[in-house]
Amino acid sequence: MKKIFPLSLILLSMLLIAGCKRSGNISKEQAEKIAVSWKLVSNFTEPQGTFKAQFTIRNESDFTLDDSNWKLFWNMSPRPIQSNKTPQPAVVEHINGDWYQMVPAKDFIMRPKDSMTITYTGTEGVIKETDAPLGLYFVFYDKEGKEKEIVEVADYTIEPFTTKEQILRGKMDLKEVPTAETRYKANAGFTRLGEDQLLKIIPSPVKLVPAAGTFTLTGKTNVYYQDGLENEAKYLISKLKALTGTDLPIQAGLPGKPSSEEPAIVLKTGKVTVNGVSSEAYHLNINPSGVTIEGSDAAGVFYGVQSLLQLAPTDAYQKAVASIGFGFVQVQDAPRFQFRSLHLDVARNFQTKESVKRVIDLLSGYKVNHLLLYTTEDEGWRIEIDGLPELTQVGAQRQHMSGMNANALHPGYGSGPVANEKGKHGSGYYTKADFIEILRYAHERHIKIIPELNFPGHALAAIKSMEARYERLMKEGKEKEANEYRLIDPDDKSVYISAQGYKNNVVSPARESTYNFFVKVVDEIAKLYEQAGLKMDTFHTGGDEVADGVWTKSPMAAKLLAEHPEVKGPRYLQTYFFRKLLPMLEKRGLKVHGWEEVALNKTETGAYLANPEFVGHQVYPYVWNNVYDVDLGNRLANAGYPVVLCNVTNFYFDMSYNNDPKEPGLYWGGFVDTRDNWAFAPFNMFRTTEETSMGKPMKQEFVGKQQMKPEARKNVYGIEAQLWSETIKGRDMMEYSILPKLLGFSESAWAAERKWENVADDAARKVMMAEGWNIFANSIAQKHLPRLKYINGGYNYRLPQPGAIIENGMLKANVELPGLAIRYTTDGSEPTETSQLYENPVKVSGTVTLKSFDLAGRSSRSSVVTVR
Repeated sequence: MKKIFPLSLILLSMLLIAGCKRSGNISKEQAEKIAVSWKLVSNFTEPQGTFKAQFTIRNESDFTLDDSNWKLFWNMSPRPIQSNKTPQPAVVEHINGDWYQMVPAKDFIMRPKDSMTITYTGTEGVIKETDAPLGLYFVFYDKEGKEKEIVEVADYTIEPFTTKEQILRGKMDLKEVPTAETRYKANAGFTRLGEDQLLKIIPSPVKLVPAAGTFTLTGKTNVYYQDGLENEAKYLISKLKALTGTDLPIQAGLPGKPSSEEPAIVLKTGKVTVNGVSSEAYHLNINPSGVTIEGSDAAGVFYGVQSLLQLAPTDAYQKAVASIGFGFVQVQDAPRFQFRSLHLDVARNFQTKESVKRVIDLLSGYKVNHLLLYTTEDEGWRIEIDGLPELTQVGAQRQHMSGMNANALHPGYGSGPVANEKGKHGSGYYTKADFIEILRYAHERHIKIIPELNFPGHALAAIKSMEARYERLMKEGKEKEANEYRLIDPDDKSVYISAQGYKNNVVSPARESTYNFFVKVVDEIAKLYEQAGLKMDTFHTGGDEVADGVWTKSPMAAKLLAEHPEVKGPRYLQTYFFRKLLPMLEKRGLKVHGWEEVALNKTETGAYLANPEFVGHQVYPYVWNNVYDVDLGNRLANAGYPVVLCNVTNFYFDMSYNNDPKEPGLYWGGFVDTRDNWAFAPFNMFRTTEETSMGKPMKQEFVGKQQMKPEARKNVYGIEAQLWSETIKGRDMMEYSILPKLLGFSESAWAAERKWENVADDAARKVMMAEGWNIFANSIAQKHLPRLKYINGGYNYRLPQPGAIIENGMLKANVELPGLAIRYTTDGSEPTETSQLYENPVKVSGTVTLKSFDLAGRSSRSSVVTVR
């Protein structure tokens, strides 16, 4: 018998179902049908220096969004958000760091099949696709406001940047909109050189004299090594095996008289001095007797080995060959700077142990001898520490959290709401065994790893971890232990915001437990060095970017200031912190490295002045700021500090190569390409820093600023390149940002002073630099990049897009690294290795698409130019 339901019951059930759909009970499947797109509207908005952007939400689910049952979360390059002048259906809000949310306005309603656009404005221009919101996810709530479901946005679109208003940062941006035509103009001075004009070794040796003749290496060539050089000999034969497919015979000791022996490779040490330098120096001779590498020490021998490997022909790297011909040559070489370093940030986005080892191989190949491994930051703690398990249990992963006060790390840089999610880079750490393995691997390649604990700022991961420890031990009734390593004043009401948008990332200098924590970490890391068979003699204390306003409303800080009237106020507590920490590190026999602020005091007006207090101690400030404080490196060197120059305009690998919106990276300090890494005069920095990040000539900025005094040149301890990882997602992006910039950096770090560095006349200097760069750029394109395709299974290096114009129907094309092949199509397809090769101007019609290719077959992104 058929049942008949009263109409009232049917209506009631429909209302109940609708009520459930609005109460937060949404399935993951339905939630993933809610699509989101984001568009940068314009950077040319008022007031100047602001941007306008918009989200569009399309509800393709069967769920109704209302004013209380949802929020949207994401990460975005930190920028202050402005209040809406025109009411919007939802409000964009900054939470902390680069974590943002969208909150529905009162009476918001979005039914199935509806769509809605939410517009917002913020400060600073947005010109990169990597600036766009990332890691979007919805959180759905029930009627009581409890979280019921967290779902990542499955359908998300970033609309392309195509207009001037999207690509430039407002009227003050003097850069050109990047096109094939602008690239062609920029490349106009480059010419292709023949092989005989290329650099045989990068970085350039002090002296290289080729001679007629060839030594042929085969699988039977003996390798002899002097006592103490077994590591270097084994390294050499492992690299030669990759080229020949054969393990060369290796023998301890030196051969007899050359006339009685077959040609061989000999590694030995002796009294070697080049250019007045007798550390890491070497002589490399290739002649009928074979190869002799004599170093001032084992490191010198190792660098001689690296030069030998570069002298092998490129085709030997592409496919193993039975024999390799090495042209006769005499090389004498030694480094310009004893300290040559790369800073690698694995905290903001994690890199695996294997990826770090690949970077170590790169550094050693280009004679870089230090790696500052940045394993602690606001966004992550990446090294296991005995006795403090929370550092990795809490601090090594990021996930959604219900509020800023939770003892966890919120999503950052697109890591999403789920900890340890595959394919994301927010979670991860090195076990003690991992770190020991990295230390040993680097040591075998003559690279010293420098660990860093960045305090008192940039410390959120440590703070959250130690708060979790505090709560755990308090619950266990262990109050004394709970406070042993606590890092904050819980009653601190100070209001501040850091350079990266954090409101709670600074430790308390008034707690003894803060110092207990620091030295505990130092001591535990030192033990890992001992287990690796090494001694940790250098530690980096960070110390940068402590925000204005910190400690101003901290009862513990107020008590400290009352007890120490010599500390003139909260802004001087950072110096107090370092003053107190320094003897603890000196007691442990450590050289103390730190960012420039460790050697500075900040005045009431915000100006930084050199603080003479730590001159004469083993304190080494790293100076990155030549943008806002253009002569800071000169001033600190003049004040007597041994400085490491890390100039953002030359050595920040995370700065984008150019202002193309598809080119990843940051740009607050300008655009940094390989030439900028090469074009560095450490004692005359003003001569090679030509423009601001906005394209404004810098010359006027140098008027009245301090030059480096001749007697202060000895205080330049070395130089360092930096790779901060805000935009670095995984190994491929890391290597893309490093290569080929590393080659330009290595030349500045190792090679002898270039003649143009001391030429005061701008016009004459620019001519000399252009000639030198053309040789270097050709050498990169024709010799080094193709090898990198094959070393270690291949690196993900960047190739530049071609430049092109069409004049009177004729295509003209060029590229910034001459020697790369340019191929093109006219049918709208993407060029391949078999596409038409551009050699000379050619008649074309319609739209032309071009790419650059290297000898290994890798290609750039495409350029497009159209016949008008």
